[in-house]
Amino acid sequence: MASKKTMILRIQTNDGMKRIEVAATDTVKSLYEKITQSFNLHPNGWLLCKDRALKNELKKNTRSTLKTLKFSHGDVVYMKNYDGEIASSNRSETSTPDQSTGEETELVQPSTINVVEDEIDVILSNESGLIHREKNPQLCRHGRLGKCLHCAPLEPYDEDYLKTLNPPAKHLSFHAYLKKLKSGASRGKFVNLEDVNCKIKPGCTEHLPWPKGICTKCQPSAVMLNRQTYRHVDNIMFENPVIMDRFLNYWRTTGCQRLGYLYGKYEKHENVPLGLRATVAAIYEPPQDSSRDKIQLKDDPFEEIVELLASNLGLRKVGWIITDLIPDENISGQVKYLRHAETHFLTAQECIMAADFQNKYPNPCRDSSKGKFGSKFVTVVVSGHEDKHIHYDGWQVSNQCMALVRDECLVPTLDDPALGYIKESSSEQYVPDVFYKEKDEYKNEVTKDSRPMPMEYFLIEVPAAFPLEPVNTFIGVSSNPFPIENRVQIGETQNFEVFMKYVTKITSGDANVMEGFLDFHFLIYLMTNEMISLKHKMSELCKALISRDAAQFHHWLESDEWKTIEQMIHAHAPSPPPTGAAGGGFPRSSSSSSVEYMETENVDLTRWTCRHCTFINSSSKDTCEICSLPKD
Repeated sequence: MASKKTMILRIQTNDGMKRIEVAATDTVKSLYEKITQSFNLHPNGWLLCKDRALKNELKKNTRSTLKTLKFSHGDVVYMKNYDGEIASSNRSETSTPDQSTGEETELVQPSTINVVEDEIDVILSNESGLIHREKNPQLCRHGRLGKCLHCAPLEPYDEDYLKTLNPPAKHLSFHAYLKKLKSGASRGKFVNLEDVNCKIKPGCTEHLPWPKGICTKCQPSAVMLNRQTYRHVDNIMFENPVIMDRFLNYWRTTGCQRLGYLYGKYEKHENVPLGLRATVAAIYEPPQDSSRDKIQLKDDPFEEIVELLASNLGLRKVGWIITDLIPDENISGQVKYLRHAETHFLTAQECIMAADFQNKYPNPCRDSSKGKFGSKFVTVVVSGHEDKHIHYDGWQVSNQCMALVRDECLVPTLDDPALGYIKESSSEQYVPDVFYKEKDEYKNEVTKDSRPMPMEYFLIEVPAAFPLEPVNTFIGVSSNPFPIENRVQIGETQNFEVFMKYVTKITSGDANVMEGFLDFHFLIYLMTNEMISLKHKMSELCKALISRDAAQFHHWLESDEWKTIEQMIHAHAPSPPPTGAAGGGFPRSSSSSSVEYMETENVDLTRWTCRHCTFINSSSKDTCEICSLPKD
């Protein structure tokens, strides 16, 4: 005998949206009985309605089947109390359609969450975003103060206007998207942004834990992938070309790829209605092993210190950047065109890493029950374009991709870097089915399984560029830059000798002293070097630097800590040859402490002083016991 065809109905109850499995041949009476038993309700005191207005009631004792009443899979039935209230209308919990996924999810009203949004989000949320238009002399037939269809302001989500921009905006800005959701009669009353959930809901007591049991209440729904229509960041701007040029020097020297973290701030982007821009002021290069085709990140002992420094400078980590550059053997000075529609824009591994970063740095959002939705964290890839020159492409991955990576459902394929793969369910993990739509050769939409799937389905393009007028916030003296961290492989080191030469140069009158201190990599050295020990004084220095307060900066230079460093530099400075010496004599240092050491009797001359940290070592040591640097 053929089994009954079943379907899922969604019941709006006092405890949020619930699901129940029924057969199309079930009667309404049977539906009431199943709901009473499944939800542990009293059989009296409530009714079911087909519409949100609670006017079309389903009579309890009718023997009409769900099929004859034209119920289909996924339909919503509303539970009504006898007092005429819709279930959950005056409770903190409810359920509304997720505007980004089309799914119903249980949630908490956003108003119950205390969310501290980013400053730029507060600014943009308080703006109307209306696109004002001038009076059209050919079409407008009204007075100077009047408005008509041809000159009335447009909403920030007007698609026709966005297509006229140069370049055209392929996505709505996130705040324009929110304005669109909150338009209409409801004024956003039912707007709630929720991420896809791919994990079994915990706490179900009706069956044994997975893999021995699962039910429709705790089982995550299948996911239908949608191309995201909005983006959290609309533009990426590097303050000046020097930042990128210094970053690319590693590849130019070694031929190996490089990864860096982008530090900057989020600002308003005027070219897009309610647009947001990530402005990059510096690039930090963490410890890494790289080759022509691979980058392997290593543990960074200074990660938290760099974050603290950036915070003191008014910066934050806004994204990451990687190179994929292969020289063209046929044409000198050009690179291969590797990333395009026929290959890939981002590999599956890069998409997963981008999603992982975006999950680590979520976007605070008061319109989400969880207080966060999506991310502003961006990805920049430096590669060759069709003209064989170096270009910079900015990306984000969709919120659906973030959810699949967060719930450990998405992995890269082994044979094609452009393809990802949704894992199969196992005894350790239940994985819902994931589908996407694609047009066949007849231009008909066909639903396909995501094993495997093209990663470009998740990609959101974010233009990256440089300003017409460069801004030099933290590049220091471009003609005399301080070495970049973690570049020992190419001989670019940060040590006391390099530090001493740099400080001597910027304080010799050849350059402005404050300008020399405004080198981001120099400040990292001051913050991370234990020998200098300036960590507790860096917040004061950063305040003076970001405000460009010369008086406050010079006051900092008079501190005991910096004076001690100046004495160390003076003690290790090269000494001029002794006056009248004919050679072969032992040179004397200009510092009084060194003179005293040389002239004191009964001193063990076999000991040596480290020229980096001034520690006096025994003769048996070839490296300093304190800083581990070599004797010579």
